[in-house]
Amino acid sequence: HHDRSRHITHRDGIARGRVEGENHPGSEPGGGGGALGKGRGAGRHQYQDREHGAPPLHGLHDIRDGLASEKSEATCYDSFVMQRIFVTGGTGFVGRNVVRALASRGFLVRCLVRPGSESDLKGFESIDRVPGDILRPDGLISCAEGCAAIVNLVGIIREHRARGVTFDRLHVRATENMLAVAKAAGVKRYVQMSALGTRPDARSAYHRSKWQAEEIVRASDTDWTIFRPSIVFGRGDEFISVLATMIRRYPVVPVLGDGSYRLQPIAVEQVAEGFVQALRNPLSVGQTYDVAGPQPYRLVEILDQIGTALGRATVRKVHVPLGAVRLATRAVGWLPFYPVTTDQLTMLEEESVTDPSRFYRDLGIMSEPLALGLARMLGAP
Repeated sequence: HHDRSRHITHRDGIARGRVEGENHPGSEPGGGGGALGKGRGAGRHQYQDREHGAPPLHGLHDIRDGLASEKSEATCYDSFVMQRIFVTGGTGFVGRNVVRALASRGFLVRCLVRPGSESDLKGFESIDRVPGDILRPDGLISCAEGCAAIVNLVGIIREHRARGVTFDRLHVRATENMLAVAKAAGVKRYVQMSALGTRPDARSAYHRSKWQAEEIVRASDTDWTIFRPSIVFGRGDEFISVLATMIRRYPVVPVLGDGSYRLQPIAVEQVAEGFVQALRNPLSVGQTYDVAGPQPYRLVEILDQIGTALGRATVRKVHVPLGAVRLATRAVGWLPFYPVTTDQLTMLEEESVTDPSRFYRDLGIMSEPLALGLARMLGAP
């Protein structure tokens, strides 16, 4: 179409609406700006799903107002067809939960599995496993063909340069590769995992690389959604689980600095639900969502909440001067066994808080208090 208005159907059961050449209320001005801001994300549009009402249930294609008569790429005209989603990064902590949520809602999941990580998906018997490498995308095009959407969850929190594990390769290049796969395979719907605090002038290399990846997504011709989560917690995470283990095992817990820096943890189940609802909800197309729990907490308060969930009356803390930790990290932080990087210290000092109300409102998700999520996570299996 050559005009500024085009109709997007419920292609393959993935909810879409009508795109108008107007800014969506609450959207980021200019689609996030920057050199690539004039792509598809610039000045994102208003979305309307005029007569559909609620999005289709359980990942099923629901054609209700004659949309089946409209031609769109690979549109399926059956009334109820289970939809296939191509997931990258599905073997990680968040990824396994997203895969589980998609499968439980009736979506068919095709998961890219890097050689050596097959065991991370043990127990997921109903999904398709595709061996491959996101940095070698040529063989992935045929695997993505026929899928209704691509969900890219690939990311790292720490670089291991000697092994080629870098922010540039796993955040920027991996995103470029999957968008190229989406284009070649004819997949229009694309959902990207980013991180809270991502911005072009960020102090941390982690956040700068996430911003670069976001800009590439916004400049693409896909119908994209970007999620920026704060600290995500749940069984098997690498933050709350570590703190809980220290509280269980040791008489005192070390705290970097005064522990007054704030975080806004969100349960992994809620993040996964966000991905499911984004694939159903046309309002999410072209949107970047800050994702976090309903309220921020200082780190010392989080430790106390974990203690309460574990049945501990008090959590004794010993404060370690942040300056000393930073000096030690600069000296030996490059060692693979050292527990923290200068990038992570920088992000900790910057805090990780936001107003997540648009995430909950647009996607119809009810926020969950931290105490409830911790009780579920730390209770008996």
